[in-house]
Order: sequence, then structure tokens, then C-alpha cells
Amino acid sequence: MSKFPPLLLALLLTCSAAAAPTIPSSGRQVLERLPARFDPVQRELTQLRAELAANPRDVARASALAQRCIEQARRDGDPRYLGYAQAALAPWWKLPRQQVPAEVLVLRATLAQSTHAFAAALADLDEVVRREPGNAQAWLTRATILLVTGDHAGSRSSCARLFGRAPDLVLQTCLAAAGSVSGQARPSYTRLARTLAGRADAPAPLRAWSATLLAEMAERLGEHASAETHFRAALRADPQDSYLLAAYADFLLERGRPREVLPLLEGRTQADALLLRHALALSALGAPEAAGQREALRARFEAARRRGDTVHRREEARFALALARDPAEAVRLAKLNWAVQKEPADLRILARAAAASGDADAARLVRDWLRHSRLEDRSLAAAAPRTGAAT
Repeated sequence: MSKFPPLLLALLLTCSAAAAPTIPSSGRQVLERLPARFDPVQRELTQLRAELAANPRDVARASALAQRCIEQARRDGDPRYLGYAQAALAPWWKLPRQQVPAEVLVLRATLAQSTHAFAAALADLDEVVRREPGNAQAWLTRATILLVTGDHAGSRSSCARLFGRAPDLVLQTCLAAAGSVSGQARPSYTRLARTLAGRADAPAPLRAWSATLLAEMAERLGEHASAETHFRAALRADPQDSYLLAAYADFLLERGRPREVLPLLEGRTQADALLLRHALALSALGAPEAAGQREALRARFEAARRRGDTVHRREEARFALALARDPAEAVRLAKLNWAVQKEPADLRILARAAAASGDADAARLVRDWLRHSRLEDRSLAAAAPRTGAAT
């Protein structure tokens, strides 16, 4: 899963694969608890759907509904909302990009990004900025895609286009995300921490995004107390953020604190990424429930493969390495994932799978990327000696 920045007016997503089909053991078994129709979010979505149904080609209403569905997918880890967002954009979904309104292109690119169709997403965004060079959301989303795919210089260049077009905290978080993985970890961390400290009145989702990034930067620098402080600040700002919950769960697991993961993720394991962390925590504790969750994850990944869904190979590689105890499969998946996206977490599972499997090609990929990117990541230390990588 990848961290996507906030929309300037709404939130982007970190989505999860859908669960495998479940056959109930009896008529009394509860399969899912649906959101109450009196829930404020559901009332809002119902109203937006009704308004759009009256005029399906209303660009403003379609965009508003798609934005809210994308936000909900990100918060709940429920990929069905991504389908709802795409449905709202149906009149423009297959049109040539030159015929699509700019606001729809940005949303279409966001949804393409969620399935790792990065080339299509960038093409849509390039069309937007050709028409509207001042479109801050397009530049921010473009910067994020380039960061995820390892083009750090391109990401910084897109971030720079936010100057004077987006709040300073957005600009500095965008720049810090690129700088922190390309040899500028310490100055990036310092600048962003100073900016966030002076923006206590910023919207909560924006503060959570910035604080989560600071936490990850501090962890890579080996400053675990600072990382925990930032994680807790992010949770206070936005306790429902799926990406944040997964990132903090990983931090706790790395620190040997699996027992704290269980209450953190309670009630949130419908998202595959969070179920994986929950299962890892149970396995670390030797809990009897771990076996059931391991099989549930296996079924979900198998269902994703049958659908042709390759988005969650990072999570599947972690599953193969830590829960299925299959280093050869783990390194195969980690290499396939690395061919698509190149965030620090992608490198981490590649390094660990390389070390566990003895795969020389994977070890070379790790060494080459560390040399090329100048990434500073103390969390790679356990795997690095066996891959020959220097951190």
C-alpha cells in the first residue's frame, strides 16, 4: 500500500484488495456489518448519488461524489468505494483524455494510480497541467506517482510547481517526501518539522499526512522516540487513516511490541493490509487465532490473483516471508513488486526476502538502489549485511 497525499479539498486513497468469497457456515453467521443508513457519511453519499442520478453528466456533482467515495475508500480500506467513484465518472471514463474535463482527469488519474496504472495516470495529469499549469492538485498527484515509481527528481520538480499554489505545509510535505529518500533525510525532516509546528490550525487530514511522513522519516533515521511522538500526533489528528494505522502497526512490530498492535487494529481487519499486520502480531504472540488469520489472508491473495489484481504484491511478499515461511515465493513477489513501485517499504521487503532466500539478483537490486538513490534507512540494517548493502 502507498501513501497518497490529501486532496486540497478532499482526501486521496490507500486501498486494499477485496476479500475472497465467503461461504457462511450457518444462517446465523454474520458476514458483514453494513454502515448504518443514518450514518452521516452514508446520508451524504446517498444525497450525492440522488443528485447525480437526476443528471448523470453533471461534472460538478459527479466529481463531488467521486471525491467523497475516494476519501471513504482511503479511510475504511474498502475498495468498493473505488468502484462507486469510477461509476460516478462513467460518462467520461473511456473518453480520450482530450475530451475529458480537467477535474475528471485528476480523479481518473487518482483511480488509475490506485491500481498501479501509473503510466495512464501520468498521461491524464500531463494533459491537465498542459491545459491548466496552475492546477495544484494535478501537480501534487503527479509528484506522488513519480515518488512511488522512483523518479525522485521528477517528484521534486512537480512539488516545486506547488509554490504559491498550495498551502506551505502541502508544499513542504511534498518536498520532504522526495528529499527524505534521496540523500536529504535530515534537512528534509528538520524543515518539515518546523513547518508543521507552525501550522497547528491546518486541517486535521493534512496534519496527519505530514506527521505520518515525519514519523517514517524519524524511524528511517533511527530516532524511534521521535517517530513514536509523530505517530501519536498523527493518530490524534486522524485516528481512522488506514495508511497511518498500518504504518504505526509496522513500527510497533519492528520494536517488538505486537501486543499493542491488536487494540490499534481492532475492528479494522476488513482491509487486507491491516489484516496482515494483525496476523503478524498474533503470530509473534503465538496466539491460536493466528492460524485462522493466516488462512484468511491466503484466501484473499488467491482471490486477488484470480481477478488479475497485482496491486498488493508487497503485502503478499510479506505474508510469504513471515507467515507462510516461503522465502523463494517471497523474493519472487518482492521482485515483481519492485519492478512497479520503489518506496522504502518496497525496498525493505526486497532486502529481507533477498537475505532469507539467498537470491543474488534481488540483493543486487537492493545494492544498486541504495547507491543510486542515496536512501538513508537504518531499518534496513538487519537485512543489509546479508545482501551486501550499505546503509
